[in-house]
Amino acid sequence: MFILHIPKGPPRPAVLNSLRPPIQRGLTSVASTNDSTNSPIPSRYSRLSNLWLASGGMTAAEDEDSHDKLIRAGYLRQSHAGIFHMLPLGQRVQEKLEKLIDKHMLQLGASKVSLSSISSQALWRKTNRLEGYGPELFRFNDRKKIAYLLAPTHEEEITSLVASTLTSYKSLPLRLYQIGRKYRDEIRPRHGMLRSREFIMKDLYTFDYSVKSALETYGQVREGYSRLFDELKLPYIVAEASSGDIGGDLSHEYHLPTPIGEDNVISCNSCDYIANEELAIARIETPENLPEIDTGEANPSLEVLQGARVWRGVTKDRKALVNVWYPRSYSEKDVNTHFIKSILPDLDSSLEDAFALWGSILGSAIASKTEESLKSYHFVDYRLGPQLINAIKRGGPQFLYSSKPGDIDTTTLTSEFITSTSDGTLLNTVRIRDGDGCPKCESGKLKVQKAIELGHTFHLGSRYSEPLNANVNVPLSALEEQWDPTKKGTESVPLQMGCHGIGVSRIIGAVADHLSDEKGLNWPRAIAPFEVVLIPGHSLTNDAVELANYLTSRGDQTDSQTSTTPIDLVIDDRSESLSWKLKDADLVGYPIRIVLGKRWISEGLCDVQCRRLGAISLVSKAGLLVHINGLLSQL
Repeated sequence: MFILHIPKGPPRPAVLNSLRPPIQRGLTSVASTNDSTNSPIPSRYSRLSNLWLASGGMTAAEDEDSHDKLIRAGYLRQSHAGIFHMLPLGQRVQEKLEKLIDKHMLQLGASKVSLSSISSQALWRKTNRLEGYGPELFRFNDRKKIAYLLAPTHEEEITSLVASTLTSYKSLPLRLYQIGRKYRDEIRPRHGMLRSREFIMKDLYTFDYSVKSALETYGQVREGYSRLFDELKLPYIVAEASSGDIGGDLSHEYHLPTPIGEDNVISCNSCDYIANEELAIARIETPENLPEIDTGEANPSLEVLQGARVWRGVTKDRKALVNVWYPRSYSEKDVNTHFIKSILPDLDSSLEDAFALWGSILGSAIASKTEESLKSYHFVDYRLGPQLINAIKRGGPQFLYSSKPGDIDTTTLTSEFITSTSDGTLLNTVRIRDGDGCPKCESGKLKVQKAIELGHTFHLGSRYSEPLNANVNVPLSALEEQWDPTKKGTESVPLQMGCHGIGVSRIIGAVADHLSDEKGLNWPRAIAPFEVVLIPGHSLTNDAVELANYLTSRGDQTDSQTSTTPIDLVIDDRSESLSWKLKDADLVGYPIRIVLGKRWISEGLCDVQCRRLGAISLVSKAGLLVHINGLLSQL
């Protein structure tokens, strides 16, 4: 028998002890077992002395926003423009949010996968999204000159994966989700984690073999999303939405109202009408007498056209000038380019001076005698009436094409005047304002709210399954759309898909903004880095350890009087002063803080504070657990 003798080394330096990582137990760190209480069971709380906290100090900038607070409190650091490192506190918030999402995805019967962040450009070309997605794609070639991209979304990859592995319609419905990093080459990253170039996202992809079952799945996912946001206790609103680059014909967005939001959500004060600005419409209220816009001049100029202004854009192929005519009482920033794009998807609304660009395009076309391939679109607001069209036509080519009509043969150029949508609805070319009429009810008035999009659900149909040949053989007797039990044989049908996203890192930034105040951050219980911070006064660390053991161990007891859930608690056992630690606790945003001070020494009473609820109480040890859980249940 061999005995291996390992000599005992020198004592571990104290500085290394202070930097050792805490043992992990789920999401709750476990402190070392050599506490002063000599508890035989490992403690279920953490110590801040065991965490790396990259605090930015106590002094706030004069114009500090919630993102600055996240940095100053040690949640994250920016590495490059729009790219961030998550630090220990931020990582705990992210992991708790991911765990919450996992729970609700499990309730939907979804299986978790992890798809590669690298996707093939050739695969995206099959669905016509490679060029359509625009310059926001991070593209690169490997050493063999094969073209790849960093995926901002995974519809192509998941569809290709399922198409290659699905063997029977009996495996449907299939629900697969992942939580991972996505990439978007934002031209101007802003608002910290709300608009970044690298972000964490949950995307759920659903597969059914019929439209009916796919819509049932869509409804179940919507219910699951509502349960998730309810648990976060956020004042979210659900709006009908445009499917945009993702595709499909049914879509809803989940928004958190906030003044820094980049989206506008339109809602009615009388009925349940809610839609985002890309889809919302106002009630058309045609005036009894349309204005007479007629100056009587042979070539009226823009300045003398009464009551009207024009906004100009071009199409993406640069072959058409787009003129949007709207009432003079509005400004150019009021033009609803989202609505115009719904009619003319090829509109490029990003140019600051589209008319100047059009002038150079027209000049080149005239020089090469190819101007007959150019045209113009005129979108005319319903409030301006047909009289404006007559004035524009009589005004000559400066209104149709150019401010220098002398060299233009207008007989070779075509113009299209658009006054209504395909269903006959008159055009409202300006953005909706507070007080506009609701399109769904007679008495309702619309309200415009700034909001941040937290989640989005899409019914994709066969948008991706058809070009990627994701089909499945289904017995004719099982197809709900043409159900007939007497039918024999099978039919190959494209999979009916859904795509449902939640912005994980965006929720962190949005919640930080929504709940922060002048003192610091405030977190909902569900995703707080720790639910409770226990701050001992001078020489009371041992008392804090004993109290922490009592609170975290009692959470497992189930008798009728003290039945509670385990508390995620941390002790601030650092060497800083009590006042410093109190300010730091406010900045970090723990839902509840317990302070052991003079009243603990003299009367055994804890100072329990919940800043978000405005609750301050002196509580004895015996009633502490019930009191804390009562506060946490509201957060």
